[in-house]
Amino acid sequence: MINKWSIFTASLLSVAIFTAPVMADKEKNEKDNFAETYEMLNLFGEVMERTKTSYVEDVTDKKLIESAINGMLVSLDPHSSYLDAQSFKYMNEQTSGKFGGLGIEVTMENGVVKVVSPIDDTPASKAGLKPNDYITHIDGEQVVGMSLNDAVDKMRGKVGEKVKLTIRRINEKPFDVTLKREEIKIQSVKSELKGDDVAYIRISSFSEDTDKAVEKDLKKLQKKAKEPLAGIVLDVRNNPGGLLDQAVNVSDLFLDKGEIVSTRSKNPQDTIKYNATKGDIAQDMPIVVLVNDGSASASEIVAGALQDHKRAIVLGERTFGKGSVQTVIPLGKYGAMRLTTARYYTPSGRSIQATGIMPDVEVKPAKVEEIDKGMNFSEAEFGNALKNDAKETTKKKENAQDEDLKKDYQLMRAVDLVKSLSIYKQGLNN
Repeated sequence: MINKWSIFTASLLSVAIFTAPVMADKEKNEKDNFAETYEMLNLFGEVMERTKTSYVEDVTDKKLIESAINGMLVSLDPHSSYLDAQSFKYMNEQTSGKFGGLGIEVTMENGVVKVVSPIDDTPASKAGLKPNDYITHIDGEQVVGMSLNDAVDKMRGKVGEKVKLTIRRINEKPFDVTLKREEIKIQSVKSELKGDDVAYIRISSFSEDTDKAVEKDLKKLQKKAKEPLAGIVLDVRNNPGGLLDQAVNVSDLFLDKGEIVSTRSKNPQDTIKYNATKGDIAQDMPIVVLVNDGSASASEIVAGALQDHKRAIVLGERTFGKGSVQTVIPLGKYGAMRLTTARYYTPSGRSIQATGIMPDVEVKPAKVEEIDKGMNFSEAEFGNALKNDAKETTKKKENAQDEDLKKDYQLMRAVDLVKSLSIYKQGLNN
């Protein structure tokens, strides 16, 4: 009779025999990787020394090492980079809502600088720069070969000084545009009434206290309107993004419950979910979110959250598709590193990265012109027409605001949609 302990011991022995080669292979791979890493670091040191001694011009250790660090990071994706002390300072100024420059959000693509979005009321927007424009030269110097940080540093400078950019735009010949640098003070939220009863709230970027400004402006418009508001148009076109917490807070203003966005990194246990708190400041009134291909990052979080919760209709064009999370890690006196650490996902689990948010109603920019109807007569123009026995109503006069709407076809469609939803909702409630 075979002893059960003999079987157990034999099983353990077989497992040990099977596991030992696996453990040995793992240790060998780790040693090989370590040896290769050590060799590559030696190679780095050798290349650095040869560059210092043989390069045609003098170059400092600091310059070489910073460039090497930046090259390591930018090779990963367009949004990871090294920020020297000056660039880190500029970044902090920008997120606080005040900085010097041209007022343009850019990224690097195919070796040249690509415009993500010009910021409202800045030299870049006044000069007519558009999302997806490519900057090929700065003051006549070719951008190809520069890092994104270098290109941005060249576009920045003293307030009042000018910089010439060469722009390539799809289906157009390259052209130059000269911009004067200004101290950029971002008013991230602007608002006004459209059509007397639609609250139009424009968010140009998500900087500090954007959520408070949105709430304050909505209350102001509610008091200003002569009748209850029909709804809200939330305009995030050409909004390059900004602070994650502000995107979450703005979404939370209009949501009563549920997930707003989640960030997922390499390790599943590091997933973070941001949830709405109770209370909708718009009290369930219709909302239309206006987007275009310059709406990126934080803008896409807001549009995606309100769309997934069926809280708003998204109107316009597909958004930029920047769905990655960058963590800025300070490096003491040497500045900071910006590293992509996670991806954004909408409440339904959609990744924003490289796909963007598809609008519920696609509306391209267009020009509106009235058509000549010819010689058409109405009933009232016939001499023997019956009179209307109802009380005469006052005709609404077309004002300058209506004319402004005609210049912005997407906004006009958004306002019309809000009014239609309001009428439909009233019909359901009656």
